[in-house]
Amino acid sequence: MFSYIKGIITEIMPGYIVIENNNIGYKVFVPNPYLYKENESYKTYIYEHIREDEHSLYGFSSIDERDLFLKLIDVKGLGPKMALPMLATGSIFGIVDAINRENILYLKKFPKIGDKVARQIILDLKGKVHTDKEEEDVSNNDEVVLALTALGYKSTDIHKVLPKIKNDSVENMIKEALKLLLK
Repeated sequence: MFSYIKGIITEIMPGYIVIENNNIGYKVFVPNPYLYKENESYKTYIYEHIREDEHSLYGFSSIDERDLFLKLIDVKGLGPKMALPMLATGSIFGIVDAINRENILYLKKFPKIGDKVARQIILDLKGKVHTDKEEEDVSNNDEVVLALTALGYKSTDIHKVLPKIKNDSVENMIKEALKLLLK
């Protein structure tokens, strides 16, 4: 089993990257390959997925991201190909917060995650994944940004008002942001 691979990114494709280490190119499926830059060195934490008909490597930028992925693929009905897009489109803290708060709607926004799988994720992982206060603040900011983006506000305008908002419940943060954006 691999823990991580340190090497140079030689290829970036929509679903994976190729990391060259000691003249061997490893095809590694990652949540968001466009966070990497070609010809730069990276340390990528690895999960080696071995099945009868498959031998794949999944890579992550942090140990926390890999640990959440491992917990997600332990959920009945959720495999690596469904868990990886969750990490690509959502923040680690947002996913953990949604699980612990039983926020089914947040989990259902991910590709191929329906009501049944979202409930299974909550059933299997609630209380087993944790965030600290700082991580919850980041999660609240993510939810505020998502809500304001859905209302049609530009990302640049949203990020200008975020530092001015007192960290509170998501609803209150959105109300404060709307007041600042309407000025």
